[in-house]
Amino acid sequence: MGKQSAALLSIDGHEVRITNPEKLYFSTGIKLSKLDLVHYYLSVAPGALAGIRDRPLVLKRFVNGADRPAFYQKRAPARRPAWLRTVTFTFPSGRAAEEIVIDNAAGLAWLVNLGCIELHPHSVRSADLEHPDELRVDLDPCPGVSWANVRTVALEVKAFLEEMGLRGWPKTSGSRGMHINVRIEPRWTFYEVRRAAVALSRAIERRLPGLASSKWWKEERHGVFLDYNQNARDRTTCSAYSVRPLPDARVSTPLYWHEVPDCEPSDFTATTVPKRFAAIGDPHAGIETTCGSLEKLLELAARDEAAGLPDAPWPPHFPKMRGEGPRIAPSRAKAATKQARVKMPLVVVARSPDRASALAGLDRWRTRHPEVAALLSPDDVLVDSLRGRSSTWTRVRVNLRNVPEHLRPSQEDPDPDYDPAGESQKASAKRNS
Repeated sequence: MGKQSAALLSIDGHEVRITNPEKLYFSTGIKLSKLDLVHYYLSVAPGALAGIRDRPLVLKRFVNGADRPAFYQKRAPARRPAWLRTVTFTFPSGRAAEEIVIDNAAGLAWLVNLGCIELHPHSVRSADLEHPDELRVDLDPCPGVSWANVRTVALEVKAFLEEMGLRGWPKTSGSRGMHINVRIEPRWTFYEVRRAAVALSRAIERRLPGLASSKWWKEERHGVFLDYNQNARDRTTCSAYSVRPLPDARVSTPLYWHEVPDCEPSDFTATTVPKRFAAIGDPHAGIETTCGSLEKLLELAARDEAAGLPDAPWPPHFPKMRGEGPRIAPSRAKAATKQARVKMPLVVVARSPDRASALAGLDRWRTRHPEVAALLSPDDVLVDSLRGRSSTWTRVRVNLRNVPEHLRPSQEDPDPDYDPAGESQKASAKRNS
C-alpha cells in the first residue's frame, strides 16, 4: 500500500496538516482512524479545551495506535506551528523544560496528529506555575472492586467537600475509576495542595473504612484508593473528554452529580460522547466560577499531624520530603523490634513494556500453579504501571499471603522478563556512540 496522503484542515484560522489520516488508532474493538479522532476532539472542543486551556501539557504519544505502548514527551517538539506557545515548567529534580500550551481547537487537532490520544495537563496555569488552581481527587479501584463501590465513594467525597466549603466536579476516568476536580484559589503551593489531598483521602477512609483506602502501598490497599499523589508537582491525570487507549475508545466524561448513582463508564465512548455533548452541553461548564479555599482541609491536615500521623509516602522519584514517614513498602520494612526483616510473600510474575503481554504471563503462571491460583483473592494480584525514562512498563506481582506456606511456589524467572534498567543503559550507549 502506498503512503497515505495528508489531510489539510482549516481550524480557527489556522491550517493543521494531518499526516496519514486513515491510519487506525483503534483497531481491536471499535475502528477509529487518526482523522476520526481529530473529528471527535473538534466535536467536543469547548469541553476538552476547558480542561487544558492555559496549562502546560505532558505529551503522551501513541504513535502506533492505542494498542501499542506509548511514550511520554515533556519537552515541546522543536518543529511546531508558530501560533502555538510554550511555558517553562520545573520538575521535582530541579530540571526544567519548555512544555506546550494549547488554547484552541487547532491545537487539539495538532496534538492528535502527534499521536496524543489522551490529554495530560498540569494543575497550574501558565501565569503562575507554582500555585495550582485545581485539587484532583483520583478514585482508583483495587482489582475486583465494583463500579458501584466507586460511585459510593465518589458521593461521599462530594458530601465531604461540601462540608469543607468546596465543590467537586465529577467525571469518569475513562477506565475503571472516577475523577473529581475541585477548583481552588491559586495561593497554595504544590506541597500544600498535596497535603490537603492527603487529609481528604484519610478523612474519606475514616468515613468509609471498608470501601475507601488512603494507603500508598498496594499491598496495604483495599477497596477504592484515593490517590493523593496526583496532586504532587509534575503529576498529571487525563483531562475532561480525553479518549483512553481501550478497545472501545472510552472517554473520560464530565458528569452532573445526579448522573453519578446510575452511570456506567462503558456508556461514554468516542462515538457516543459527541451526541451527548451536542444534546446537553458540558456538565462542567460552570467550573471556573467555583474557586474555593483549602483552609479547612489544611486545618484537618494539621490535626492529623498533631495526632501523630506523618506525611504519606511521595512518588519514588521525589526527594525525601519534610514530615514524610519511611518511604519503604511494609513488606520490606524491618520490624520495630530490630528482628530479621519481615517480608510479604510476593513473587514477580511478569515484566513487560506491553501490558497485554504481562497479563498473558500472569495467565501462564496461573496455569502452572492452578491450586495456588484458586486461593488468591482479586487484590492479591498487583499490576503496576511504572514509568521509565520516556515510556511505561508493566510489572505483575502475586501476594501469596492467603496461600499456605507449603503450597507457595518459589520465585521463578518472570515471563516475560523485561529489564527497564538494561534498556535504559542500551539507549544511553546508543546515544553516546
